[in-house]
Amino acid sequence: MAQNKIVRFGPVALGTSAANVLNPPTLTGGTGLAGTNAATYLIVRHLRIVNKTTAAVPFSLWIGATGGSAAGTEFMGTGQSVSANSFVDWYGMVRLDAADFLTGLAGSASALTIEGEGEIGVA
Repeated sequence: MAQNKIVRFGPVALGTSAANVLNPPTLTGGTGLAGTNAATYLIVRHLRIVNKTTAAVPFSLWIGATGGSAAGTEFMGTGQSVSANSFVDWYGMVRLDAADFLTGLAGSASALTIEGEGEIGVA
C-alpha cells in the first residue's frame, strides 16, 4: 500500500505581486522504468501567515494557474489583515495537483511570511 510523506514548505516571504507559493513537483522515471513516471500531488493541512512588522498587513491567497489571482480562484485571505507582530492559521485539507498553484501576495513587501505542512503523494 502506498504511503504519503509528511512535508513542510516555507517559510517564504510574500511579495506585493501575486506569485507562486506552492506547486507539486513532477517525477521523471529512469530508463527501464516504464509506467512509473507520475505527477505528484500535495495535501495541504495547515498554513500560517506571520506578520513580522509593527503594523497590520493584508494578504490574499488563490489556487489556480501559475502566478494567478483571477476572480473565482480565491482561497484564503482575500485582503484579510494580519495584526502587527501576529499570525493567522488555517487548518483544513485541500489537494493540489501538478496543474494547481497556490499563489499569494501581501499588502507590504517582505512583511508577511507563509509556511505550511501537509503530505506529498504520487498521483
